[in-house]
Amino acid sequence: MPRPRLSHLDARDRPTMVDVGAKQVTQRVAEAEARLRLPPAVARALRDSGHRTSKGPVFDTAILAGVMAAKRTHELIPFCHPLALESCQVEITQRSAGVLEVRCRVAVHHRTGVEMEALTGAAVAALTIYDMCKALSHDIEITAVRLLAKSGGRRAFARRRAARGA
Repeated sequence: MPRPRLSHLDARDRPTMVDVGAKQVTQRVAEAEARLRLPPAVARALRDSGHRTSKGPVFDTAILAGVMAAKRTHELIPFCHPLALESCQVEITQRSAGVLEVRCRVAVHHRTGVEMEALTGAAVAALTIYDMCKALSHDIEITAVRLLAKSGGRRAFARRRAARGA
């Protein structure tokens, strides 16, 4: 049985961008999440302020940063293809006291998937929340940056719901 090969290595095991020219254009959709654990005092201060700090509206700024990051993923990750995203939504939800969930859902009609764009959007939105709240505490944790689902390519993926705890 041949060993599995990484897609970004050529026959000589040198890094390369995957050639997607022969792939079929389909709708590609991916959703990713990042979670943040806030110390109780930070969660309370954020809630009491209407999600604002001296830097401005935390959630609104994080949403904008996540969308901008998803659109620029190819500039950050060397072998990602530049994509004209058709849709990108970032949502921030308080899951429990001190736990925020950031979700990024991205869609495009293309020959390559958008899971890296969704992951980048979720991660950068979480980093933005950290940046805007770090004056309150550096004990904020970003956890569980992960792909939740993808569709439209050769292999669909959906994370089992039971594995999505805080």
